[in-house]
Amino acid sequence: MKKKILISTGGSGGHVVPATILYQHLKDLNEVSVTCDNRGLKFLNQKDYDLTVFNINPFKTNFFLLPLNIFKILVLTIKSFIFLKKKKTEVLISTGGYMSLPLCLASRLLNIKLYLFEPNIVIGRSNKLFLRYCKKIFCYSDKIKNFPKNLKNKIEIIPPLLRKKFYELNKTKIINDQIKLLVIGGSQGAKIFDTLIKNSIVKLSKKYKFKVYQQSNINNFTSIKKTYQENKIDYELFEYNEDVSMFMEKSNLCITRAGATTLAELVFLNLPHVAIPLPSSKDNHQFENANFYNEIGCNWILNQNTINEDKMVSFLTNIIENKKEYNERLIKMENFSYQNSWNNINLKINSIINEN
Repeated sequence: MKKKILISTGGSGGHVVPATILYQHLKDLNEVSVTCDNRGLKFLNQKDYDLTVFNINPFKTNFFLLPLNIFKILVLTIKSFIFLKKKKTEVLISTGGYMSLPLCLASRLLNIKLYLFEPNIVIGRSNKLFLRYCKKIFCYSDKIKNFPKNLKNKIEIIPPLLRKKFYELNKTKIINDQIKLLVIGGSQGAKIFDTLIKNSIVKLSKKYKFKVYQQSNINNFTSIKKTYQENKIDYELFEYNEDVSMFMEKSNLCITRAGATTLAELVFLNLPHVAIPLPSSKDNHQFENANFYNEIGCNWILNQNTINEDKMVSFLTNIIENKKEYNERLIKMENFSYQNSWNNINLKINSIINEN
């Protein structure tokens, strides 16, 4: 008999995209549904999932609002309890974030099997809270920062989750007479990518031929277009909710934030990339994500707080001119991803979830 599985997600694309991939892996052998908050809806096609909008607003950190937060959690937990019981949920999978708290609490009260997913190299605070009560936590590494040593046995290592289409893309990369540069600012946007990096590209275009694929907020399209057109730079602009896979396939170099999903996709597609971690990310998890791949030779890292246009120009020039470094990263990425296949991940996730 098929198990009734609920996947809880929401917030940023870093939570929602892995949830949609888990859904695809589990849906054929189980009855799978998804809950998502209003913020996360823009990162998925609602028609493709058995979806319930379960909206939870961020909790206020003001000390004086603590009683209100406790009351809010209590009410939402009761709501979650009723929801899970009505759906006869047998397994809850949480991709982390504050939106998972009430559902995870309710699953504990109902003795529902709980599985967690942590793509970052720093354990998320919500996931850490429920580690003791989960059956397993799916991770990409067993070297997770801030992870309790006595609960390491909960870790189940899987290859990075990728959308199925990625396994069909061309992974061949080479820098030839044109730099096909992909610029990815992340689901939260990044002003530095629309200014400093844009201006650096303009300077580099005096020496090298560029084709730029740049992700940005639609409100910034006009100013970016104007700059590139004035400097005769070939470009395409796109928003976060557009399909980035086709741009990754066409590019031979990338500048990116360091979200876990984006880095996994870049490494799998053998796309050499410069990671600029978001300095304000919780527990500095974006740096840890980038550093995980950097230590095995897959990327370069730049500190947003210390770079300027001249440093960026110099750094990119070295990458373009130094083919040895570029090719070394191609080899390291290929070695890291050789066991990552849709079938391997599918078999592992389903076997773990369907254990008695």
